[in-house]
Amino acid sequence: AQGIQGIVIEPQVEGQVPAVLLLHGFASQKDEVGDMYKRLAAALGSQGIASLRIDFRGWGESDGQMVESSIQGQVEDAAAAYQYLTQLKFVAPARIGVVGFSLGGGIAIVSAAQHPAWYASMVVWSSVGDFYADFLASLGQANFEKAEQDGQVTIDLGWREVTLGSEFFKSLKLYELTQEISKYSGAFLAIAGTEDFSIAYVDGFLGAAQGSSKEKFVIEGADHIFGVLGEDQMTADSVIEKTVQWLKNTL
Repeated sequence: AQGIQGIVIEPQVEGQVPAVLLLHGFASQKDEVGDMYKRLAAALGSQGIASLRIDFRGWGESDGQMVESSIQGQVEDAAAAYQYLTQLKFVAPARIGVVGFSLGGGIAIVSAAQHPAWYASMVVWSSVGDFYADFLASLGQANFEKAEQDGQVTIDLGWREVTLGSEFFKSLKLYELTQEISKYSGAFLAIAGTEDFSIAYVDGFLGAAQGSSKEKFVIEGADHIFGVLGEDQMTADSVIEKTVQWLKNTL
């Protein structure tokens, strides 16, 4: 749909099944770091839950230019992906959930706020909590200024280079996430490691979310990507396991 590439996993079970939309993080792609979304999709499938993981426009294999990327653009991509999911004949449209990793967590929250009836359950991994402040902390003031001045900026993130347009930086001020999540009343699970910036937002999100079913899963010593690039996969596996269990119980 609209030049957005994605992968659907259809479980081999009779009748309509619940389904989950997976939204990747900043400068990432549909399988996610260490294949965490690929692994999550397989684990969900084994429990009879369908999934759709997409590349946002300008990232991964989707159409569009990275430099045209913005928060509202990603929210629109999530909406297109949701609509696609509801049209799959094996998907139960009242049993759709969403998972967002890092920036994808923020996108999931805004998507749910704009369409409160869409998602029965939400899980965020290491989610941003303040688009502007979090990106300012990670990309630095100089890059914000250069983008405004030149219309775009190329930044070396260490693991890859990205080129962002001034629109991206402007869009960071559009939404206040704690306010957005207060419009959502489905089930909500926040997962974060104690060594990551995202831990600071977990309690605020839980307090603001309106659903009766809400929980946090805090992992002592875990970093932003749950140690997934190391030898030991225990933490990453625990995140996937907890997420699958949660979605199984709430969809």
